[in-house]
Amino acid sequence: MAQPVASAPLGSGKGAAAIVKPPPRAPTRHTYGAIDLGTNNCRLLVARPVDGGFTVVDAFSRIVRLGEGLATSGRLSADAMDRAVEALAVCADKLKRRRVSLSRSVATEACRRAANGREFAERVRQETGVLLEIIAPQEEARLAVLGCHKLLGPGDGPALIFDIGGGSTELVLVEPGEDLEAPRIKAWWSAPWGVVSLTESEGREAIEGKDRVAAYARMRERARHAFARFAELLPTDAENIRLLGTSGTVTTLASVHLALPSYDRRAVDGLHVPIEAMRAISTTIAEMDFGERSGLPCIGEERADLVVAGCAILEAILDIWPAEQLGVADRGIREGILRSLMARDGYVL
Repeated sequence: MAQPVASAPLGSGKGAAAIVKPPPRAPTRHTYGAIDLGTNNCRLLVARPVDGGFTVVDAFSRIVRLGEGLATSGRLSADAMDRAVEALAVCADKLKRRRVSLSRSVATEACRRAANGREFAERVRQETGVLLEIIAPQEEARLAVLGCHKLLGPGDGPALIFDIGGGSTELVLVEPGEDLEAPRIKAWWSAPWGVVSLTESEGREAIEGKDRVAAYARMRERARHAFARFAELLPTDAENIRLLGTSGTVTTLASVHLALPSYDRRAVDGLHVPIEAMRAISTTIAEMDFGERSGLPCIGEERADLVVAGCAILEAILDIWPAEQLGVADRGIREGILRSLMARDGYVL
């Protein structure tokens, strides 16, 4: 925005006018972009830095189900790739229209696991111009922590931050550093179960059948087993432990907890929910059939088939980290990308 300039006072005598220098211009604020292509969703965030943080100028999210069928075939299907390319083309257009000066685009578990993941990334480059970086699980975990750790509840005890994705779940044990803005990562783990992969491993017929409670128990046990080695690294005598989740699963369940008529990020992001309430909601959802889950306003048909697996993974996490409350973050990898790009350019966030 242009700065106002005061009118120059008129001189006297010979009519000379005083010269007023315009105020110095504020430093240029670049525009940054972040794309997160996961197993289930394609998400974009465009933002500009402001003092102490950043302001979002554009965003986009679409369910693309890139990992659909991957568990059985080991490859990304043609239909799934088409859906993802279409969504990434929208992202590319937004980056261009917003005149983004620096961006980073990452792909996670589906592209890591698929035999044709790199081939797909090359197709994306050719058709959309988006340079997809297939990142390792450790980098995925780091970005998720960087994006959401400021929502950790108060306290000086260790914290577990987790991200339930479509194809994997990342868990990170952190402790506050000397600078509380940057918690230290003590240990991390990537389990090969996310809402898509776990759903496909059990089968939708079992999840929707008359024995769906037993199917839910099997999924929960499968997730618990995948976390077993990481659980051995967790402190058993720690006090004031904290728990923070970033994923569609936790934001969806938080919305159900609040009985929201429609999703409201302002109400969910930063919410802290008693663990007993989250367990009760998870159990209730697991007992419902597809129609009943679809009828819940913040679940709907798009999430009704995958939310049960998310509940099973969440309960397995609660089993190994018995915090009293669950912090809910509607932020994660994209925000982590933006913060790292801006910090690299010298912005203090």
